[in-house]
Amino acid sequence: MKIAIGADHAGFRYKEILRGALAARGHQVVDFGTDSEAAVDYPPIMRGVAQAVARGECDRGIVLGGSGNGEAIVANRVPGIRGTVAWNVDSARAGRAHNDSNVLALGERFVVEAELLPLLDAWLDTPFEGGRHQRRIDSIDAG
Repeated sequence: MKIAIGADHAGFRYKEILRGALAARGHQVVDFGTDSEAAVDYPPIMRGVAQAVARGECDRGIVLGGSGNGEAIVANRVPGIRGTVAWNVDSARAGRAHNDSNVLALGERFVVEAELLPLLDAWLDTPFEGGRHQRRIDSIDAG
């Protein structure tokens, strides 16, 4: 998969861990920044990730910050994005299985580092269940 990734200063450390893990798993990673723990405004970074996914330039995206909430809000403003915040393996799995999540939002302050890579694997490997869930996604998209 080709995966877009972006973080603000509060998610930078986890972004770097995920970049390496994704590459080691054979994924192509497109990094939208930031490149340090220096304070930065996150909306342009998250918007870039979401737009790359929405345009089909990347298969999925990952956005990171302190909580993941603001990052998900920005991503979800882009039409075609289904961004879900995950804080553990079960929430990551549900985001894919029930919501066909194409952008994962993570909060470095709320995800235990030991669960970061298992959470990533759950999100990457869980298929969308379709069925009643597809009907609900269609309803969301209809406005």
